[in-house]
Parts: sequence; structure tokens; C-alpha cells
Amino acid sequence: MDEQRVRQLIQGGESLTVEFKSDRGPLPDADLLDTVVCLANGQGGILLVGVEDDGTVTGLHPTHRTDPRQLTAFIAARTVPPLSAQVSFLDLAESPVAVVEVPRARQPVATSDGRLLVRYQDSRGQPGCRPLYPHELTGWYADRGQRDYTAQPVPNAAWQDLNPLEFERLRRLVREYHGDDSLLDLDDRQLARALGLTASSNGQTVPTVAGLLLVGREDVLKAHLPAHEVAFQVLDGQEVRVNEFYRWPLLRTFERIMEAFAVRNEERELTVGLFRVGVPAYDPRAFREAVNNALTHRDYTRLGAVHVQLRGDHILVTNPGGLVQGVTVENILVAGPRPRNPRLADIFKRVGLVERTGRGVSIIYEGLLRTGHPPPDYTRTTGTAVTVILPGGPGDLEFVALVVQEENRQQRPFSVEELLLLGHLWREREMDTAEAARLIQQNETAARRVLEHLVESGLVEGRGHTRARRYHLSATVYREVGQRVEYVRRRGFDRLQREQMVLDYVRAHGRITRREVMDLCRVNANQAAYLLRRLSNAEELERIGMGRSAFYRLSSEDAIRKRGTNSE
Repeated sequence: MDEQRVRQLIQGGESLTVEFKSDRGPLPDADLLDTVVCLANGQGGILLVGVEDDGTVTGLHPTHRTDPRQLTAFIAARTVPPLSAQVSFLDLAESPVAVVEVPRARQPVATSDGRLLVRYQDSRGQPGCRPLYPHELTGWYADRGQRDYTAQPVPNAAWQDLNPLEFERLRRLVREYHGDDSLLDLDDRQLARALGLTASSNGQTVPTVAGLLLVGREDVLKAHLPAHEVAFQVLDGQEVRVNEFYRWPLLRTFERIMEAFAVRNEERELTVGLFRVGVPAYDPRAFREAVNNALTHRDYTRLGAVHVQLRGDHILVTNPGGLVQGVTVENILVAGPRPRNPRLADIFKRVGLVERTGRGVSIIYEGLLRTGHPPPDYTRTTGTAVTVILPGGPGDLEFVALVVQEENRQQRPFSVEELLLLGHLWREREMDTAEAARLIQQNETAARRVLEHLVESGLVEGRGHTRARRYHLSATVYREVGQRVEYVRRRGFDRLQREQMVLDYVRAHGRITRREVMDLCRVNANQAAYLLRRLSNAEELERIGMGRSAFYRLSSEDAIRKRGTNSE
């Protein structure tokens, strides 16, 4: 790891994946091992030894400035199973530090004297280490895709604990949501086997966790799965209008939430050509996917309720259990399906309640964008809970009309990437490829490809070349929505502003070079040369010298005029 990366880590401060340790004491071996084990049992991360909690570099204790290979061997020898950490020493300007890169463990790692710790965030949002308790291990394995808690049989439960009425509800939902029709011809026991609602244990047919969650009797569900709870709340400012908690089977809970949502989801009409288009405050499919994601991906070994909160301008959905291994807030749109509870997720797919192709998050994005809202916000997600905010309220009908018109004209639906970029350009007016890549959670090559496709379709225009190229909506788009003046302003503002910046610089400093124009206007060499040539042709500037020694000053007439103004 190089110095630039270490400086970035120090500047960013401690987090779930970054820890600083002072070595002035020096750092006790037990503290070092506890921290390494803690990071490994979390998401993995970086330990910087020789850095204070506030980011001050105080360096390694003289007794620790030996060989990084010795520290690597020490960590492996004092952890069970042996942990392969990568250790390097880095000489910073202030003092040397040790960089310990800790991999994420595939199985629980303890210190050799039995301490089992995991990374967490406290109530103030500060990272720390705490014990990893035995009852948490099932959820720990599930986070890594190594164990499916919902597929396990429930001890002391029996076939009689399943509710025949819930089996009928399941069949009805299969029909309503166009699920797997082959399930409809099965009796209750056949249906339970086909979906994995039951398993064989000691020669007996017993419900699985998924079976109790979907079709279990309410009293049995409370007794065997006390962590299961769903809260539905409607808040009007600080006033709570609805505050309901359910410990019902999931299918019944799902229907109740969808009914309560539907009666509160107001809709406006938009006329596009000869057609009327209904634009709801929230897209029902996006809401359904967000709720079902919370129900199917929550950690059922962890106490806490799934919360669905309807507020004035947004909906908040949160569930216990962080994102599974390999999925982050930065890649959630493009990460492949990685359900924490594969059995439960598969049942929801076969019933038809969630997207069968694993595009659930894409549907949430697409639904919000198509109703004229910003994309979902996952930034409140922590290591112990996933939170998504669905912006709502009255959407931007002009943007909705643009999308409908253009899809009709092009005879194809926009991809979620195109909708993301068009929506951002609509709100923010312009972007570059780096911004586009961040939005669609892909690399700049992919982002540039989507942008240039929008350019070819006539919706977007680009300014500049290579990496400095910026994009804005085209004249056609502004004309369709009656904002011709905004287009002229957006298209011409940068050019006029840059010309004025160069002239002001020359009037203040007497001269300017091409390199100084590049730095001043943040343009490349070709753009700087073109700008200077345009000002020279307009007789605003004159060129002095040739090649690299050339510079530009005010034209003779302008210089005389400036001297006259100064003399006054």
C-alpha cells in the first residue's frame, strides 16, 4: 500500500473497515490481536499502527520497527484458525507506521486464548469491537452465504403448526401475481415439500423456518421465532397517524401492508399526446420490491422489527441485518443476487411476489425514476441494518412526459442506466463521465458508452473532448419542455465565462500562457489553444513568441484603452 492511499485512510478517519492504534505505549500484543480478529470477523479492513484516534501520526515504537514478516507470523501463530494478514511498514514524513491488511474471514476467527470479537457501530455511530456471541453465529454464516437459516427445520415444531388458511392464501397470491402455476395443482403436503416449507427430521415431517414464516400459526410463530416482527407506521410531521406491529405470517403481513399503502398512494394524471398516463406518488412495484427485500433478506436470528414508515415526502424501509458479503451501498445496483435467506427468497420468487430474475433493486430505481423522483437512497445502511429511502410526493411530470414521449418515439424502454443519467441531467443540468460512472455504479468506459448512446438518440449533447467532455440535455429536450432560454444559457455559458476569465487574468497579470489557461479554466491543451486562438482572432489578445515560450497579452488597442482607464 502506498503513502497516498494511507493518507486517504487517515483523512477519512476510523470506520467499520479502518482502525487506528497508537504505539507510543507500546501497543500491547493482546490489543493488536483483538483488533485483527475483530476486523476479520467483520468486513475485513485496515489496521494502521502508529496513528492516534484523531489521525495524528505518532509512529511505531522503537521495539516494533523490525521486520513486517515477523508481525505477519505472530498474527498467524496467535489466531485460530491462523489468519493470513498482509503487513507492511511505511515511512511517512512524520514517522514510520505499520499497515496491517486484514482479510474478511470465511469462518469465525478467535485469538489463541479464546477471544471471539466482531466489528460493530455503537449508538453514536462510532466503530468498535464487541464479543461475537454463540447465538449470532448462524446469522454470521448467513451473511457470508454459507448457511441458510430459513431452510433449517424448527425443533419441537410439527405439521399441525402450519395453518391451512395460509396455504390457501399462498395459492391465491400465486394466481394474482402470476407465479409458478405448477404449484396450484398440489395439495398442502405436496406444496410444502415443493417449496421447502417442511423437511424430514428423525423420520418426521417438520416445518422449516421458512415454513413457519409463511404459513405458520400465529401463536407458534411467536413462540419459535421471537425475532420476527414487522412495523407499519404513517407519520405526519411529528404526529404518528398509524403505528401497527405485526407478528403474522409473512404473506398475511405483505397483503396488509400493500392494502394500507394503496389507499394512501395518491395519483395524478398526465396527458401525453392522445393518452392519459397515471403518475402515482410512489411506484407500486418499487414499493413492493423494497418491502419484500426487507422481509426476505432480514436477519431472522437478530432481534428487531422490519420497519415500513410512510412520511410526507418519502418512505423509509429498514430491516435488521446488514448487507451480505460482496454487496455495498456503492455497488448495490449492479451486484448479483446474494440473498441472506435463499430458501425464503426462492419461495417469494415462485409465488410471484418479487422479481424472478434478481432485478429487485433495479426495479426500485426504475420505478422511482419513471414517476419523476430521484433514485433510492441507501446511505443510512450500517453493518447491522439495511435502510432504503424512497423519495415520493408529487413527481416531476415534465420529466415523466419526456420519458414517455421518447420511449414511444424510439419504440423501446429506457434502461435503468439511461433513466439515472437523464434524471440527473434533468435536475443538475450537466455532468462528466466520472459523475455518470458513480451514478450507474460502473466504470467510466461503461458510463461514457451510455452517455454517447443518449447523444446519438438526440437527447444529450456533449461539450469538449476526451476526459474533459461534459454533457447536458439537448436543444430538442429543452424545446419539448419549453425551456429554450435554459438551453442557450447552458450551451453558451461556459464559453463566455472562460473567455472572460482569461481576459480578466491578463488584465490583472499582464500576460498568460497556454498552460496557465489550462489550469485557470480546467481544460485540456487543445481546448486552451482553441480558446486563445479565438480570442486572438477577435483581436482581444495578441500572441508574443513561438513554441513553448509563447504567451498572450492584451491586443495593442485594448492595452492602450486599459492604460487610459488606469490614468483616469
